[in-house]
Amino acid sequence: MTSIQSTKPNLTSNDSAVLQALFDAESSPSNAITINAALPAYPSHLNISPELLQTLQSREIAIIRTLQSEATSLAAIQQAIQDLDALIAEYPTYPSAYVNRAQTLRLLIDSTPLPPSEQNKEKEEEDDKLFTPQNTEHASRLLADLGQAIALATPQSPADPVSTVQARLLADAHTHRGYLLLKAARVKKESSEEERTGGPDRLRGLEPGQLEDMASRDFFFGGRYGNKVAQQLAVQTNPFAKMCGAIVKEAMRKEMVGDQVVQF
Repeated sequence: MTSIQSTKPNLTSNDSAVLQALFDAESSPSNAITINAALPAYPSHLNISPELLQTLQSREIAIIRTLQSEATSLAAIQQAIQDLDALIAEYPTYPSAYVNRAQTLRLLIDSTPLPPSEQNKEKEEEDDKLFTPQNTEHASRLLADLGQAIALATPQSPADPVSTVQARLLADAHTHRGYLLLKAARVKKESSEEERTGGPDRLRGLEPGQLEDMASRDFFFGGRYGNKVAQQLAVQTNPFAKMCGAIVKEAMRKEMVGDQVVQF
């Protein structure tokens, strides 16, 4: 773990502690979450008993296994989405089904060929397909599913302990959504006004900076629930850390320049 120590008397111990919290991923507030392995998988208000959970997991696993072949067809992906639709319609308080439908929608987007008008455009990464006009509906559903999973699994009070299943789901869902928001911010930065017609409906009208702030918040919670990658990304995207980093760098630059000035 990297420590930030004061080398000048004008940096107080409190200043050092603040900078430590901002820049050190290990000082993430993940320690504030109490994970209790003895708790049921999901909170009681979701009405998912251990017996029902076993049934739901069996159905879910059977659906996901149809997608594990390297040569999974578009028809198989679409059928899996329909099966998850049916599962969610029957048990709308089961958070895991929303996460898996989001993953399957992302697989559908990745597997669907772009129209000829888009195929000639060079894409830096495959995930840019999420933000094309063709995939607006699927991308909107994907984000909505992640949001619903998070809403269902989040404890009613920040002080409430969470189960290991609950913590893992929240960590993964927040991190996945944060990644998509960060991608959306980059795509918007690199697109002209005319090109900003695709992507999820709920992200339209948002500026890149707003999307980055939303991503930072998701990474914060993803890290808080135990995702190590999210902890690192939370530090990198934290606007306060960026601001303080710029201030610290400027102060160091001035000190270095000042040391080199020859006074007469």
